[in-house]
Amino acid sequence: MQFFLDLVSFLWVIRLVYAQRVIDIHVHIQPWQMLKPEVLALWKRYYPDFDHLLTLAKDPKAFLKFMDNEGLERAALVNYVSPDVMGFTSGVNEFVSKYCQVAPDRLIPVGSLHPQHLTNPEAQMTHLIEELGIKIIKIHPPHQLFYPNDYINQIEALAIIYEQAQKHGIPVMFHTGTSIFPAARVKYGDPLCLDDVAIDFPRLKIILAHGGRPLWMNTSFFLLRRHSNVFLDISGIPPQNLLTYFPRLEEIAHKTMFGSDWPGPGIKSIRANIESFLGLPLSPQVQRAILFDTAAKLLEVP
Repeated sequence: MQFFLDLVSFLWVIRLVYAQRVIDIHVHIQPWQMLKPEVLALWKRYYPDFDHLLTLAKDPKAFLKFMDNEGLERAALVNYVSPDVMGFTSGVNEFVSKYCQVAPDRLIPVGSLHPQHLTNPEAQMTHLIEELGIKIIKIHPPHQLFYPNDYINQIEALAIIYEQAQKHGIPVMFHTGTSIFPAARVKYGDPLCLDDVAIDFPRLKIILAHGGRPLWMNTSFFLLRRHSNVFLDISGIPPQNLLTYFPRLEEIAHKTMFGSDWPGPGIKSIRANIESFLGLPLSPQVQRAILFDTAAKLLEVP
């Protein structure tokens, strides 16, 4: 029986590798020991096998094997600075940089700065990009407690972060939508503020993580159609709800990227999400764009 199950698993992975290349643009491999106790307690409630997460965070080779089993070619490992809400310090950047060096052809480091905790934002952005090799900058307004366009309201470091990312061609990923963590402020997750950012930084590659779910999907769709520099990641959206949230998904497939948000609350399996996505009534061209082509083009990977 076990041999049969292993064979089915192997054949499923082979199907993905040869029939469908997959980039997961939104995976959380992070220094879990930084989490605040109340955040850790909530995460453990949703993911009881927390020791598994600790093992993967300590051993990149174990995570690469996990990726093989899940059918992933590449994964972007999302880390961000949120000392007040989540407990994550700037040490997340060194963590993800070192972790991804084990397999730079498969692991994409996502790092962060907190604009309200910076002394020299231009130099610190240079350090992230040129020395640590960070490929995507993460901004999490509900966990960092500001609006994405608050450079208009005296958070000057935000503008510098965007300017430097634009200069270096580095995408900035914004959390949009709700968050269930105890001290998160959901009001900051409204993507409408990114209209200003897209206008003021027209060459900045902007990623709307989660598409504003479950409150602001129409706003996200508007921004995607209005601005050529705005992209969507569908992480955290149950695949069976995707076409309900974005019924005109095929129109924006060239700007849409697969993401799982694993192991976020409610996300049990990357592989199950991929399989569920492949079961949607979408053309093979649209599936290929969302699972691989859009992210590969945005990140300039072969």
